[in-house]
Amino acid sequence: MPLPPAARPDDRDALRAAVREVRATSGMSVAFAGPVGSGSFRIAELLGGRTRYLRGLEVRAGAGLGGRVLSEGRAAGVEDYGRALDITHDYDGPVLAEGLRTVAAVPVLVDGRPRAVLYAASREGGSVGDRVRDALARAASRMAAELGVRDEVDRRLALMAAVPSGPPAAEDPARWEEVRAVHADLRLAASATDDAALRDRLLSACTRLAALGAAQDEPATVHLSGREVDVLTQVALGCSNRETAARLSLRPETVKSYLGSAMTKLDAHTRLEAVVRARRLGLLP
Repeated sequence: MPLPPAARPDDRDALRAAVREVRATSGMSVAFAGPVGSGSFRIAELLGGRTRYLRGLEVRAGAGLGGRVLSEGRAAGVEDYGRALDITHDYDGPVLAEGLRTVAAVPVLVDGRPRAVLYAASREGGSVGDRVRDALARAASRMAAELGVRDEVDRRLALMAAVPSGPPAAEDPARWEEVRAVHADLRLAASATDDAALRDRLLSACTRLAALGAAQDEPATVHLSGREVDVLTQVALGCSNRETAARLSLRPETVKSYLGSAMTKLDAHTRLEAVVRARRLGLLP
């Protein structure tokens, strides 16, 4: 049967984290951002605001500083918003009501497509220095990477949605090799992300993929740790201990230890026997 869908985490949590990071690292008193829709974006997150005028403000491509950043796909800033000559002044009302003077913005680009616009702003005049630009760039890069991972998870889960259940031997071997490669990629992504909700989603998807090949008459009676499964997953792809260590950012000796522990739990005497046993138990696809 097809894999059940796994709910994508709300991307607004990534936007919120980016705004917090910008305010904490830029030295600016105000930070805000909005997710990009069709030709515009709406300010959804705001820290340091004193009025209600910016929150929910819709910014069109090409209009104001943020609209310019959206249309050009690159960062920009102004040192005196009210007198800036290189932007339109469609949003002077809400911006000046908030008392903002120095404003900088950057697009969040995923595969070249804008997904959000981040701002850092101050009520005092001054230059948009390296600290502000670097803070915006780091936050935008981090958010773009997070959204990119989520997009890739969605893509891979969609590819797997049509994979039938049942023992691998009963299906096309090439298809099952792809299932196993996806399973390995998702486990690597889970170990690399700091997003707890995304990590849980990735591991849940891995569990469902692994269960596809479980033998119907052999209930799972062995519990492997996350790292033991990670190591065994790479071994199942044919990786040596050294290759597995490089992929998982571990020492080869540590990989050997995890593999030995997994083999003991699975009552296996060889690497291949451990993989076969893990597949029958539904611990690997």
